[in-house]
Amino acid sequence: MDNGRTRLQKAHEDVTEVKDIMMVNLQKADERSGKLEDLESRADDMLVTSRAFERTAQKVKHKKWWDNMRMKVVLVGVAVVAVSVIVGIIIYLSVSSANGE
Repeated sequence: MDNGRTRLQKAHEDVTEVKDIMMVNLQKADERSGKLEDLESRADDMLVTSRAFERTAQKVKHKKWWDNMRMKVVLVGVAVVAVSVIVGIIIYLSVSSANGE
């Protein structure tokens, strides 16, 4: 009977040990679940932020393209005016030189 009781106590200890291990595993799984939920929430926030950043970047790119175009148009306009003035001076000098002879 003593041997039977010892085996029963051993089985009870084994069950208690397995129960304790399972409780620890359940606690760890619950912690992981909370961490995964937090990670998922942060990932969703980052997705929203990245989309807003992408829209802002596209707007800035478009604005800078137009600024660049305006600058090119102004530079071309200045160059045309400068060339026109130089050509005008050359024509004036050549006409006055031809009339002055």
